[in-house]
Amino acid sequence: MTFHRKKIGNNWVAVMAFCFLFIGFNASIWADTVETDEAKNEQAAPADPKNNTESQSDIEDKMISRHTKKLEQAGEKVGREIDLFSQKASLRIGSWINMKVFYGITWLKLILCFLLLFVALIFERIVRLIIDRKIRKKDQTTEIKKIQHYMLEASAKPLSMLIWTYGIYLAITPIFTHFQKPDGANPLFSVAQKAADLGFTIALFWFIYKMVVIVDVHLKKWAGTTESTIDDVLAPLLGKTLRVFIVIIGGVIIVQNLTGVKIGPLLASLGIGGIAVALAAKDSIANFFGTLTILFDKPFQVGERILIDSYDGVIEDVGFRSTRIRTLNGHLVTIPNEKIVSSGLENIGRRTHIRWLTNITITYDTPPDKVEKAVSIIKDILQNHEGMHPDYPPRVYFNGFNDWSLNILVIAWYHPPNYWDMQSWLQQTCLEILRLFNDEGINFAFPSRTVY
Repeated sequence: MTFHRKKIGNNWVAVMAFCFLFIGFNASIWADTVETDEAKNEQAAPADPKNNTESQSDIEDKMISRHTKKLEQAGEKVGREIDLFSQKASLRIGSWINMKVFYGITWLKLILCFLLLFVALIFERIVRLIIDRKIRKKDQTTEIKKIQHYMLEASAKPLSMLIWTYGIYLAITPIFTHFQKPDGANPLFSVAQKAADLGFTIALFWFIYKMVVIVDVHLKKWAGTTESTIDDVLAPLLGKTLRVFIVIIGGVIIVQNLTGVKIGPLLASLGIGGIAVALAAKDSIANFFGTLTILFDKPFQVGERILIDSYDGVIEDVGFRSTRIRTLNGHLVTIPNEKIVSSGLENIGRRTHIRWLTNITITYDTPPDKVEKAVSIIKDILQNHEGMHPDYPPRVYFNGFNDWSLNILVIAWYHPPNYWDMQSWLQQTCLEILRLFNDEGINFAFPSRTVY
């Protein structure tokens, strides 16, 4: 029983796919028929010598509009076939099928419209169900299967948009035939085919945009195999660059198809307004060159802790315009790259050690021998400590007289520069100094005030 249901389900998918492809195939044939008839008429007409030569721009315009014209011709052909079918249906079913509901639109055209919308809905749901099931399998054992998985994820929503675009276009075709003018012009068909062409272009570039994830994965994998730290920053930027390029190309094609504006002269005109554009985008340009400076000068890399202006945090991301820093209190700060390269920056993540500098104060009534003893105690505690580096031995000096105390300067360096390990060592060191000072009767000084 289960096998039988599964078989029926698979047959249903095949039938729906065949129906949808049949509609598209016949639309293409109808368009080719119309185009062939027009070509014959053109051949029969006398040739004009002035039109024998075509400019390159005219050829490009014809290539760009070819898909649009075929789509419009297919819609008009479908409309004419529906009108012919309605005449035959009225003879067999009854005259009510051709009764006008509103704006001269008949029941037959409304029924066909909703029927085609229903077919598009069912077909789109079946396609999404098949894709979602394959995505949920998550079979990524090989590199090819991983790429197939990414392609399925990238194609799901664009494919749904494509099905709905042409499904709606075919569904409204019966209604639009009513608005055809006596001279054969139909402005609604022109609007519909422009919308369908726009939907196709958006779906195509949406799919290409989402496919960039494959490039991202391979770039990050490549960056992980190299020793250079610049690759870790450059890999995400290349993916972002590719996405921006896809969006720009898609936008240019959409504008050209919708408006008919030639892109060549438009790009040439940018040279005239180049100064104005540069002035308007000077901050963006400065940030872009700041990004290049960061990439090649390498003042820091992702994951390192830096101190810039009043911000102390870890680098999370380096983008085209700005760099994101996660501060020590958890806030996410975004700083323009132009400001980063023009400001003083401390790379805390690349320090070789951490310095501890403090002043230990003792009372004025401490005798000289006790002062020497205090200095000796501190030196003995810091000598050969766990974080000591041979090039940076600790320094301890009795170096001055404060208003209310005798001052002992203490400087020590901790290596490697692990902040929390150093804090643990400091706690042990300070407790040992406190304990030995108490044993020797050395008193710590603190500020005092006499009130008269």
